Amino acid sequence: MPNKIKVLMVCHGNICRSPMAEFVLKDLTQKLNISHHFHIASAATSTEEIWGNVGNPVYPPAKKELAKHGISCEGKRAVQLRKDDYDKYDFLIGMDSANIRNMNRILGGDPERKTHLFLTFAGENRDVADPWYTGNFTATYNDVLAGCKGLLEYLGYEVLL
Repeated sequence: MPNKIKVLMVCHGNICRSPMAEFVLKDLTQKLNISHHFHIASAATSTEEIWGNVGNPVYPPAKKELAKHGISCEGKRAVQLRKDDYDKYDFLIGMDSANIRNMNRILGGDPERKTHLFLTFAGENRDVADPWYTGNFTATYNDVLAGCKGLLEYLGYEVLL
């Protein structure tokens, strides 16, 4: 079997956008029966949601938005991006341009061009708005879904869901 495609979704705190992206992508790959081709995770650029090496769970309104679509994120806790993640993943995907800057700082650059702004996969050069500030978890979910479908299409999978 070929190597798995390893995807790391990244946002500021790893309690809203990146776990939403992680679990939406996991859900899509399961529905398309291609999950065995993937390793999908998420991380934060900050330690704001990590206390004593234990990350906070997914923010309740983000968890509720995923549940509305039949997606569970049970057990997920925030973790911080580490420099050695660069060698572990094929795609390190930031939810906004500030995430990309912080990712490059933590990772020590991007010599293999593995870091990507998430919505570029959906054909848009813009950030996924942080629902922590906007309060609009549905809009974030819609952006995340578009980005995940775009990523799968970029990788050559037909997404007819």
